[in-house]
Amino acid sequence: MKVYLTAVGILVLVATVQCTEHKCLQGRDHKKAPSEEHSMKECTVYSNSSCCYSNFTEQLVSPVKKVDNTQWDLCQKLSTGCEAFMKKVECFYQCSPSAVNWMNPNYTAGLLHVPLCVSFCNNWFDACKNDLTCAKNWITDFKWDENGNNHCSGDCVPFNKMYSNGTDLCQSMWGQTFMVTDSDCRCLRMDGRDEMVLQYILYKDSSSSSSSSSSSSSASSQETSCQQALRRLEAPEAEPEGQ
Repeated sequence: MKVYLTAVGILVLVATVQCTEHKCLQGRDHKKAPSEEHSMKECTVYSNSSCCYSNFTEQLVSPVKKVDNTQWDLCQKLSTGCEAFMKKVECFYQCSPSAVNWMNPNYTAGLLHVPLCVSFCNNWFDACKNDLTCAKNWITDFKWDENGNNHCSGDCVPFNKMYSNGTDLCQSMWGQTFMVTDSDCRCLRMDGRDEMVLQYILYKDSSSSSSSSSSSSSASSQETSCQQALRRLEAPEAEPEGQ
């Protein structure tokens, strides 16, 4: 993922699934609209409706060295666990049909303030804490040569020295692309669960002039509904009687 973001205010999440479901981000590797992909090497969670072509995912077959012009192993080969989280993020950006809901209005190939679960960020940090990186912000802190390839501009240090915790990692590595939410449910984890919670993340109160108290009540109601739906999704199926 290589995006250039500009400083703008917080994006209000007022998009709806209906108005964006047939669009994709406008990056170099993105389709104009999502469609099925049957031969994906990675990112298969999006195979039924993908904004990337199958051949893009060939770059993500382990061990990953470079995605487009961004080299991942400038300091060392990434550990298996760390690479897995990096892949999740890349797959979401390149392939998820939901990503367009957070299109950066100033750069339509990029994302702005995608809400991530703090648990996802903490797990990502734990998986990468002993891996090495030479850039905190992978958008702005590398040196880029005339061919568009990235190079270190500083020393290689462990992730747990570059980032203070999971929140810092999620909100720093790709600039303003991601934000960590207070919600335990209305947030993304870059997996199959996201499809279920998306409607609760993108919910917009039908009253545009609602007071702050009613908006807070509505958000609380959506959080409760999301938690209930998630429990149903994760509950084990009851065995048929007689077994």
